[in-house]
Amino acid sequence: MALAVCLLFDTRTDRALRGLWARLEEHGIPTLLTHTHRRHVPHVSYAVYRTFDVDRVLAAVADLAPIEPVTLHFDAVALFRRRRAALVAAATPQLLARQAAVVAAGEATGADLHVHYRPGQWIPHASLATSVRRDDVATAATTAFEILPLRAVAERVALVDSSTGRRWDLPAP
Repeated sequence: MALAVCLLFDTRTDRALRGLWARLEEHGIPTLLTHTHRRHVPHVSYAVYRTFDVDRVLAAVADLAPIEPVTLHFDAVALFRRRRAALVAAATPQLLARQAAVVAAGEATGADLHVHYRPGQWIPHASLATSVRRDDVATAATTAFEILPLRAVAERVALVDSSTGRRWDLPAP
């Protein structure tokens, strides 16, 4: 079980990413659409905690100063270890600063941050496929590039329990 602090997208971006998930599924490439509890939503995770107290993390992240919606620019497809595919967003100074603030707030509660989300190691991305076979890499990339470049707007932030899909909405990105 993990707890993620996630940026959630506006309707247009959400539809574009869900449509991409559906097209990948049509090609036999498993996505977040059919992964685990099937309650996944398109998102970018600022932080993923392996051990945590939900109420403390929720309060700490909610105490961060509110900001305007976040615009992300996706123009690349990545393959991570364990055969996971994602769209990669430009790492702007504002996005990196906000991610570092979210991480610090969560860690101040005693939550244990996953190593890939440490500032300086984090790659802002929106997950697409959960298990891309070698033979499907070209199809996954070609299909993803059909929607790139993508200007995405994140309007909300939520804590998400990755094992159940339960979500706690926060006031601002």
